[in-house]
Amino acid sequence: MSRFRPLRAVLALFQSGDMRMLLAGAVLSLATALAGIALLGLSGWFITATSIAGASVATALAFDVFMPSAGIRLLALGRTASRYGERLATHEATLKVLAALRERVFRGWASPAAARALAMRPSRALFRLTLDIDALDTLYLRIIVPVFAATGTALAISAALGFIHPLLGAGAALLLLAAGLGIPALATRRAETFVRRRAHALEALRSRTIDLVKGRTDLLMAGRASAQIEAVAAADRRLAQADIGLTRVEADAGFALGVAGAGLLAGVLLAVALLAERGDIGAPAAAFAILLAMASLEPFAPLRRGAVEFGRTLLAARRLAPRLTNEAGTTALPEPAQAGVAARLHLVSASYDGHVRPVLFDVSLTLRRGERVAIIGQSGAGKSTILSLLAAELPAMRGSVEILPATLLTQRTELFADTLHGNLALARPEATETEMFASLAAAGLDDMMGRLPRGLYTPLGEAGAGLSGGQARRLALARILLRDAPVWLMDEPTEGLDGPTARDVVARIDAAAVNRSLVIATHIRREAELADRLVLMRDGRIVAEASRGSAKYEEMLSGLRPD
Repeated sequence: MSRFRPLRAVLALFQSGDMRMLLAGAVLSLATALAGIALLGLSGWFITATSIAGASVATALAFDVFMPSAGIRLLALGRTASRYGERLATHEATLKVLAALRERVFRGWASPAAARALAMRPSRALFRLTLDIDALDTLYLRIIVPVFAATGTALAISAALGFIHPLLGAGAALLLLAAGLGIPALATRRAETFVRRRAHALEALRSRTIDLVKGRTDLLMAGRASAQIEAVAAADRRLAQADIGLTRVEADAGFALGVAGAGLLAGVLLAVALLAERGDIGAPAAAFAILLAMASLEPFAPLRRGAVEFGRTLLAARRLAPRLTNEAGTTALPEPAQAGVAARLHLVSASYDGHVRPVLFDVSLTLRRGERVAIIGQSGAGKSTILSLLAAELPAMRGSVEILPATLLTQRTELFADTLHGNLALARPEATETEMFASLAAAGLDDMMGRLPRGLYTPLGEAGAGLSGGQARRLALARILLRDAPVWLMDEPTEGLDGPTARDVVARIDAAAVNRSLVIATHIRREAELADRLVLMRDGRIVAEASRGSAKYEEMLSGLRPD
C-alpha cells in the first residue's frame, strides 16, 4: 500500500472539489455503458423474437413490436444524451481539480526550500512540473471513472444473467471482476518500470537537445558536437524502447481481455445451450444472454490505456506529493521583543542543502531601528546567507532570528512578462495608480513613464525585456518603495550598472531609506558608504565591526572595490 500513499494528497483535492460534478460524471459514464449493452441485448432479443413470431400468422399478429422498438429508441437516445452529459461533467470536474492542483503545487514551489531546489535545476523541475500535472488529469478520467463504470456494468450484467440462472450470473460476475480488474492491475505493475524509464529518457532527451542547441558554438569549438549528438540519439533510443515496452504492455492487456471475453462467451454459450435444451429458456432469452456476454468486457477496454497511464500518475504523485502537503509561503519570523531593535541574529549557524558543513558559524548581529548596516567581505564569506536568514528564505540550524517586516532586493532583477502595473502589484496588490506613479518617480523612472503611450499598462517581455539594465534595476527599486516595509534588505543593489546610473540609484536609496532600517550586502564602496556601521565577514563569521566616523570605518571602506 505504500506505493499508493502519494495518491492521498491528490485524492484529497478531488474530495475537496465539486463532489456532485465528480459523482455525476461517474454515474453518467455508468449509464452510458449500461445503455449501450442494454441496447445490444434488447436488439438481439427483439430480432430473434420477431423472427420466431413471424413463423406463423397467429404469433405474428399477437407479437407486440411497438414496446421493444420504443425501448430501443429510448436506449439509443439515452445513450447519446448520457455520453454528452458525461463529457461535460467529467471534463468540468477535472478542470476544476487541475486548477486547484496547480495552485497548490505553485504554492508548494514558492516555499523557501523548494524555491532553492527549483533555482538549482530550473529546466528539469519545470519540465517535470508541467508533465506531472498533465499526468494527474488521467487519474479521474481514465482510471476512477472507467473502473466505476466497468464494475457497475459487470454487476448489472451479472444480475441480468442471474435472472436467467443464478449460477450463470455468479460465474459471470466472478470472471468479469477477476479478469476485468485483475488484468489491468497486472498491466499497471508491468508498466511502472517502462514509465520510469520513459520519464528519465524524456528528461535526458530534452536537456541534451537544449544543451546541443544553446551550446552548439562551444561544442563545435571543443570538438564535442558529434558526442553530444550521439548522446541525444542515445536518449531518443531509450525513449523509443520505453514506448515500445508500454505499447507491448497495453497490447498484452488487450489480448488477455480478449481471451477472457472469449472464455466468458464460450461459457455462456454452453450454459444457455444446456438451459435451452432443458426448456428452461427460449431462443430470445438465449440470444439476449449471448449478446450481453459479447459486450460484457467492452467497458473494461479503456482500462488497458488506464493501466499504462496509472504508472505515470503514480510517478507524478510521488514527485508532487511533497508540494501538495506543504502549504507554502514565506515562514514568518518573530519580531524583536526589545524596543528599538529592527532585527536580531543570536548565535545563528546555517547551511544549505547538500553542504556538509555550515556556511555561518554562531553569528550574532543586532540592527537598531533606523540604522544602516553594510555587510562586507569576499565572495563566499556569508553575506548573502545573512540576508537569506533575515528574509526567512533559509532556516537557521541553530540560534534565533528576529526581524520586523522586511523586503528583499536580490542581485538578480526578477521581472515578469507582464505590464508595469502587474510587476509593481507584486509588491502591494491594493496599491493605487497614484502610489505606483509616485514609487516610479522616486526610483527615477518618471522620464521613461512620460514616453510610454500606455503608461502603467505597457507590457514587458520575459525577464523585463524592453528595459535597459538600469531601468530594470530602478523598477525593482520602485517595487521596494511601494512595499513600504520598515526593513530593507539589499544584495549588491547596483552591481552591473554603469557608474552614473549606479550612483544615481545609490542616491535614491539614500533618500528613500530615511527612517528605515537597511542591511546591504556589498563589496562596492559606493554602496557601503550608505551604512552607519560596517560588518566584516570572513569564512562564515563576523570578524570586525566599525561605526561611521572611526578610523577603522575608513580603513574598512578603503579595502572595498572603488566605484
